[in-house]
Amino acid sequence: QVQLVESGGGSVQAGGSLRLSCAASRRDGSHGCMAWFRQVPGKQREVITTINSDGTVSYADSVKGRFTIALDNSNSKRTLDLRMNSLKPEDTAMYYCADRNFSCGPTAVHFLDVVDFEYWGQGTQVTVSS
Repeated sequence: QVQLVESGGGSVQAGGSLRLSCAASRRDGSHGCMAWFRQVPGKQREVITTINSDGTVSYADSVKGRFTIALDNSNSKRTLDLRMNSLKPEDTAMYYCADRNFSCGPTAVHFLDVVDFEYWGQGTQVTVSS
């Protein structure tokens, strides 16, 4: 069973930066995809960025150029990071990391859904004030 634990959320003013981290236990298999989702109350959880075990990434248009995903596979545990710059009030949401045992395609961020991922963290809140 893969365990995911997010950290790093908080409150920031518009234009500021935050870094989220997700500590992930190892899982079987050398191929896989991790992602960051976010959700605001009353709306569906949406994927914003994905990264494969080989390092290939994809971003939703809403965060492209402002957010950067990174994955460190070098230790006994995996660490998934999300660096968020130029934050906007509309980035306010609960952020979740997710994991699955097979890779994501280069355009997968445009159609992936929560059912496409097997493992989830508990979420971390990001609040951006204007």
